[in-house]
Amino acid sequence: MDKNNFNGLKAVFVNCTLKKSPSKSHTADLMRVSKGIMETEGVAVEMIRLVDHEVPAGVQPDMTEEGFDKDDWPEIYKKIIDADILVIGTPIWLGERSSIASRLIERLYAMSGYQNDKGQYVYYGKAGGCIITGNEDGVKHCSMGILYALQHLGYSIPPQADAGWIGKVGPGPSYGDTEWDGEKKDPPVGYDSEFTNRNTTFMTYNLMHLAKMLKDQGGYPEYGNSREKWDDGTRWNFENPEYR
Repeated sequence: MDKNNFNGLKAVFVNCTLKKSPSKSHTADLMRVSKGIMETEGVAVEMIRLVDHEVPAGVQPDMTEEGFDKDDWPEIYKKIIDADILVIGTPIWLGERSSIASRLIERLYAMSGYQNDKGQYVYYGKAGGCIITGNEDGVKHCSMGILYALQHLGYSIPPQADAGWIGKVGPGPSYGDTEWDGEKKDPPVGYDSEFTNRNTTFMTYNLMHLAKMLKDQGGYPEYGNSREKWDDGTRWNFENPEYR
């Protein structure tokens, strides 16, 4: 297998479970598979459990300016914007991503007015993906919404940018459970899923490949996509018939 040098890349995994630490998170179990692959390949990885932090709802960069007593988002954002890769993990509830995942996306959106040094939207040149877990249908539905949101904000989405595990539809064991209904599970539930392991591996490597390509070329050229140049008048002349 061809080797690539992913040293120097940084990734942030944001777990949007509803459970505070140290409660077990099934989503974290699957996220650790991707995290472990990246670390083996030399990527610096940090995992954040968003519910452990004080992150108010809202679409402003710092919600203390909107009347909230505390907002940890500015410090979390610094880690996310410093990374080349963002992976959002969420459980499924009623067929949808968690409320915490929606809050994360809203707070990412709060920074959409910021620009990079080329005058592009601030998330340009970064790769994004997602990991979904649950015991009901909805992996592709949740992935669709999350990946759309990420690309709309400026993240680049590689092929096969999502992975997940739902097991049998209906009440049952969750990913990583070692016991269910009095029965021991060895290996833990989902660990031997060929489909999940393959998709998680492909997602992880595609994120690293895309992030490396973007980083090596300095992100996207600013030709035709710079908000800064649009605002200062350097734009297409839409009154010119040749542009129609």
